[in-house]
Amino acid sequence: MTKKQLAPLYWLWIPIVAMCIQIILEVSIDSKTLSIMHSENGLHESLQALLMIISFFVALYCTVNSKISRTLILRGWFALAALCCFYVAGEEVSWGQHIWDWATPEFWSEVNDQQETNLHNTSSWFDQKPRLLLILAIVIGTMIIPLLKKYNLLTLPAQLDELLPTKNLLVVALFVVVPQLIEKISELFDIVLFVRFSEVQELYIFYFVMLYLLTLKNKINES
Repeated sequence: MTKKQLAPLYWLWIPIVAMCIQIILEVSIDSKTLSIMHSENGLHESLQALLMIISFFVALYCTVNSKISRTLILRGWFALAALCCFYVAGEEVSWGQHIWDWATPEFWSEVNDQQETNLHNTSSWFDQKPRLLLILAIVIGTMIIPLLKKYNLLTLPAQLDELLPTKNLLVVALFVVVPQLIEKISELFDIVLFVRFSEVQELYIFYFVMLYLLTLKNKINES
């Protein structure tokens, strides 16, 4: 196993165990307790912020490391990733409000549907749409493009091909997409599988981002 290949613990067993624990909690704990876990200062939100903080520092390290960001495309890609991770991490803790518990200014409470000092609760352009874009990027990068390449239906320039996720990340990508499909189907039969699936999905999305940056860093180091 080369350095660019993550151990199965990270891309297979942690996602599986995490989902098993989540399902056990969903069927064994009352909805009120689950809602507290999914609250702004709950376990899921805290883990999401932590994953984005780690991802930010990985991307920042790669940006300033000339051996990794050896081309303009790589430097720009890691810089963009660092900026996005910093923004998401800040939004997850409402730029410190969840830590220091300050009061939201009145003028901001009027435009923020959760009365918090963040942007993602003010408009879908700062929340649902970027989230959808990231999910599409995960699906395209781990499923569609590799499939097209396998059947020689697509050829990418080497510099862009280098940015694609490694095949092991497909497992985490499936945990981002498949539970959502199951959730949508279950809703047709008035079955609720997750109290707040969006929080569970975000956790897997951010975990994917962290693993992607780590594997990309290792892959470039070895090339």
